[in-house]
Amino acid sequence: MLKCRSMPILALVGLLIPSLGTATEFRHGLSMYGDLKYGPSFEHFDYINPGAPKGGRLRQDAAGTYDNLNPHIVKGNAASGLGLIFDTLMVSSEDEPFSEYGLVAESMEVPEDRSYVRFNMNPKARFHDGEPIGVDDVIYSFEVLRDEGLPLYRYYYANVNKIEQTGEDQVTFFFDERNNRELPLILGQLPVLPKHYYEDHEFDQTTLVPPIGSGPYRIGRFEAGKFIEYERVDDYWASEHPVNVGRNNFDVLRYDYFRDRDQAQRTFLAGELDIFRENSSKRWATGYDTPAVHSGDIILEELPSNGTSVMQGYVFNTRRELFQDPRVREAIGLAFDFDWMNTNLFYGQYERANSYFSGSEEFAARALPDEAELRILEPLRGRVPDEVFTTVYEPPTTDGSGGDRTNLRQALQLLREAGYEIQNGVMTHSQTGQRLEFEYLFTQPSSERIASVFKDRLKTIGVIMTLRRVDSAQFVRRLEDFDFDMVTSVWGQSLSPGNEQREFWGSEAADRPGSRNLIGIKDESINSIIETLIAAEDREELAAAARALDRVLLWHHFVVPQFYNQVDRIARWSYIKRPDETPLRGLDLLSWWSEKRYDSGQASN
Repeated sequence: MLKCRSMPILALVGLLIPSLGTATEFRHGLSMYGDLKYGPSFEHFDYINPGAPKGGRLRQDAAGTYDNLNPHIVKGNAASGLGLIFDTLMVSSEDEPFSEYGLVAESMEVPEDRSYVRFNMNPKARFHDGEPIGVDDVIYSFEVLRDEGLPLYRYYYANVNKIEQTGEDQVTFFFDERNNRELPLILGQLPVLPKHYYEDHEFDQTTLVPPIGSGPYRIGRFEAGKFIEYERVDDYWASEHPVNVGRNNFDVLRYDYFRDRDQAQRTFLAGELDIFRENSSKRWATGYDTPAVHSGDIILEELPSNGTSVMQGYVFNTRRELFQDPRVREAIGLAFDFDWMNTNLFYGQYERANSYFSGSEEFAARALPDEAELRILEPLRGRVPDEVFTTVYEPPTTDGSGGDRTNLRQALQLLREAGYEIQNGVMTHSQTGQRLEFEYLFTQPSSERIASVFKDRLKTIGVIMTLRRVDSAQFVRRLEDFDFDMVTSVWGQSLSPGNEQREFWGSEAADRPGSRNLIGIKDESINSIIETLIAAEDREELAAAARALDRVLLWHHFVVPQFYNQVDRIARWSYIKRPDETPLRGLDLLSWWSEKRYDSGQASN
């Protein structure tokens, strides 16, 4: 599933067909597995408050800086929230694993052999300048994103071999493969851009001119690198559409930029931000002992992330010769003492990441391979680590005292087997003379607190880890160019993993600047498992393929697993309200609202 946020950011597709042998029909929505929850005449999603009042504003923080209002290209740093101004062909339901309902596309059709997806346009759809959204806009959007947009678009749309107008208000995407069950839904996420606007504006260049959109918000006041505001569109064409009822409630959505999250939190406590999503265990445990919290003016909540799964870890850039030996990677990982850190740094708030789907009972490989997995793995025996078949991966543990050296002795043994010995206090390869030293690149101060402990543990076995903090713009550029030894990264997984796994771990993504394959994995066995996952016939096969992928990735020791929790930690001022229910796929801020009125004419710093 494609996730754009920041993204992020995914039963048989035969559900789109009444039964085998019958003609296909146009539907109001598509689903990967099982029936759609909402019928053709649904009025709103169940997890929202249809009576939520409109008005007020929501001020939140953003990291780093920005210099671009075009979120679809590699150049520049795009402002947060730009997806708010563009409507898509379909909209995801947050309380289903992967279902979408028509928006710019009024109805859609997928045939039994899944060789195409056909969309009928919604005649009510309009851009902000009043121009209707037509088939030519869809075709233009697809082609310009594929040819000039972010690399992920080319990757996601690679299996579309033709797009045609097949009716006055109808467009069809034809596929060159017939086992990619997710592709019709990925195309449903296509942001529709105004062709007429880009006839006079260059698409592939950074810009600080607000582009024309079609979504519930348009760009309002902004100052590059400092803040940006989005204003709710009063005459938005789809304001009463069922997918939007009870959502898009704030008159103004504002992002203020900070280079330091400690500063952002202080700004929130001072009343200059309305909500703060906390990612620091230390701040959550010690940073909210204030009168506003005690009085109830600030509400602290831990909201369930509801089944989404994640891998957060220290990433080895295997393009570096230093990290190509898995024994070296495993040895370095043995020096990470999570148990001590969780007690002394994290206030016991985290669990150790033990899977690329940590927190998922369905996809995490927490038992030996079952029969369904073995059908996938047996043809790969001898080409994947032997432990895949014999041992459930568990990250190293310690007694939590800080003095447990059991793992360090095991690390030394692995490094000796890899040809290393300590020379002048530094672990050095006995034949090449290569010193085992590397740089950890980071941008947030909180990363240094954790990495410093890791660094000191590594030093006791002669491994030199240097810490380098850079600004967010440089950090992003270096990641895009794979110009790093080690970084921390997070791979968030959807409730229906699919095509994005190619982007995470696939060989074709390894050499493509800007891809999410930060590790640099090029492994045909992993490619094979990914393709099996994408072509899964049902949910059970999908889960088996995900577990097979998980255990193979784990036993290659591509990352040092860090930690996770299964809640979103939210601090909000009490006038910011939310629905009672948190949907299946987690937090949905666009369904929240404010009880505090806001004069749009007042100054805002």
